[in-house]
Amino acid sequence: MVAGCVVVAGEGYSVADATAAVDSLNVDWNGEAVRSAESYLKYSAFSCSGLQRQLSSSSGEGFTKEQAAYGAKKTKACA
Repeated sequence: MVAGCVVVAGEGYSVADATAAVDSLNVDWNGEAVRSAESYLKYSAFSCSGLQRQLSSSSGEGFTKEQAAYGAKKTKACA
């Protein structure tokens, strides 16, 4: 998330400033991972491990491996 703020915004925010801004949002990243996992499953089939890889991929959602595992395991892909 921080990398996206620094790169996408293009405003030259420091990593420290971007980290502080994101941390102040108090985001439930596990909950966001569940929502993202459910969204992926609406449009495509995934195995449990494939969904975890997609959620943690830098070209996917960029969740941590732990967040991705949590999100995937709350869906039918890991049932």
